[in-house]
Amino acid sequence: MALLELLPLDELSHGLANLSMFPYFDMAHYIVSIMALREQPGVLEVSRVSPLACWFSSMLLCFGGAVLSAVMLAEPAVAPLSNSTGVLLASITWYLVFYCPMDLVYCCSALLPLRLVLSVMKEVTRTWKVLGGVTLAHSKYKDSLLVMIAIGWAKGAGGGLIRNFEQLVRGVWKPETNELLKMSYPTKITLIGAVLFALQQTHYLPLQTHHLMLIYTVFTVVNKSRMMLTGSSSSPFAAIESAVYKTLFAGHSPYDALTGEVQKACVDHGATNGTTATAGAKEIGENGAAEKTTPVSRVKGQSGSLKAKEKSENADTTNCKKIN
Repeated sequence: MALLELLPLDELSHGLANLSMFPYFDMAHYIVSIMALREQPGVLEVSRVSPLACWFSSMLLCFGGAVLSAVMLAEPAVAPLSNSTGVLLASITWYLVFYCPMDLVYCCSALLPLRLVLSVMKEVTRTWKVLGGVTLAHSKYKDSLLVMIAIGWAKGAGGGLIRNFEQLVRGVWKPETNELLKMSYPTKITLIGAVLFALQQTHYLPLQTHHLMLIYTVFTVVNKSRMMLTGSSSSPFAAIESAVYKTLFAGHSPYDALTGEVQKACVDHGATNGTTATAGAKEIGENGAAEKTTPVSRVKGQSGSLKAKEKSENADTTNCKKIN
C-alpha cells in the first residue's frame, strides 16, 4: 500500500521481515509451549513416572506444526527433527521447565511480566510459521488456494491440531478436546492468518508481504497482550462468529414445520393415551372397591336377619313361659 510506503512503518516492516527467529524467539516459543504442557492436569505425574513420554509430548508441541505440514505434503514426518540444534535447544528448555532445582525456571517464567514478553515473542514466531507454510505450499501448488491455507494453518497451529495425539502419548484420551470441534483462539487466529497470506500470495490481496506481516503481527501481539493483562479468554471474533452462525447455519429448515407437526401429533397421542389409561385405572379402582364392599353388605344383611329371627324365637319362648 502506498500509505505504508510513505510512513516510517515501511522501514519497520522491512526490519520485522528480516528479523531472525533463532535463537531467542524460538526459545520463547519452546518455553511457552512446554509451560502450557506442564500446567495440564496429570502432566507432572507423567514427568516423574515416564520422562520419555513427557519429552516426546513436549517435542510434539514444539515442532507439531512442522510435523503436521510435512505429513500433509507427503514428506517424512521426522524431517523437522533433523534440525539437531533446534531439538537440543527444545530439550534443554524441557528439562529446565520440568526438572530445574527449586523449580526456578518455571517460577520465574510464570511471572506475568516475563510471561507476557515470552507470549508476545511466540506470537511473532506464529507469523513466520504461517507465512512459511503458505509459501511452501505455493511453491508446489501454485493455483491451489485451499492447499496453501491448509498448510499455513497446520504449520502455525500444528501443536493444537495434533493435541489428541499428544495426549495419547501421555495415556490420555479426550476426543472432546479436538480443535475442530471447538477451536481455541490461537487456532482461529492462525487460520485467519493463513487465509490472508494465501490471498496475498495469489495476488487477491493487494499488499506486499512485509506489510501484511507487520499488520498481522501487530494485531496478534496487541490482542494477546490485552487478553493476558485483562485475564479475558473471550475471542475478539465472538460477535462476528455468532452473526455468521445465526445467518448461515442456524436457519429454519423447510422440514421444520412437518417435523413440528409430527412431534405435536405424537405428544397429543401420548397425552390422549395417558388420559385414557388414567380413566381406565380409576374405573377399575372403583369397580374393585364396589366388589370389595358388596360381600360385606351381604354378610351384614344375613347377620341382621338371623338376629331378628332369634329375637322372634326368644319372644315366643318368653310368651310361652308366661302363659304356662
